[in-house]
Amino acid sequence: MPDDAKRPTARAIVVMGVSGSGKSTVGERLASRLGWSYEDGDAYHPPGNVAKMHAGHPLTDDDRRPWLAAIAEAIDRRTAAGQPFVIACSALKGAYRDILVHGRDDVRIVYLKGSREVIASRLKARKGHFMPPDLLDSQFATLEEPACDEYAIAVDIDASVETIVDGIMRRLASPCPASPVAPPASAHR
Repeated sequence: MPDDAKRPTARAIVVMGVSGSGKSTVGERLASRLGWSYEDGDAYHPPGNVAKMHAGHPLTDDDRRPWLAAIAEAIDRRTAAGQPFVIACSALKGAYRDILVHGRDDVRIVYLKGSREVIASRLKARKGHFMPPDLLDSQFATLEEPACDEYAIAVDIDASVETIVDGIMRRLASPCPASPVAPPASAHR
């Protein structure tokens, strides 16, 4: 495995996970703490994708490809301009993350990991989002957790947003930022 201590500082962070895992909330808070800007990857979906999800139909790889390419282009454009940022994007498969990162070593993945039960309860409480709770099973079926060579920071979402962001910040500052982050035991009480 490559030496993480030699990896350059992140210039873009992709906060990934299934719908309802807290990507937008954690991404916004993380960006604020870093002093970076934040974008929601959902804004890059073509209208046909939004309509398809709103109708309760899961996206195919062909549906996702142009969306992921647009996000990868935004990452390249923003980092080339010296504008580090955090973007929320489901990025459920390794192949999707390959499109987003495409060999760059200054893009970090933060994986928001949670149980189906916790995420389902969050989705049921959420109002006004185009992703219906019925598609959660398809999201979990598609999900491929990041592999070791992706240098992802895995975070347990069963904690407060501040605890989650504190853990991410510690891992980003660590010489080995790919180590999994788990909230302290007190966070589960």
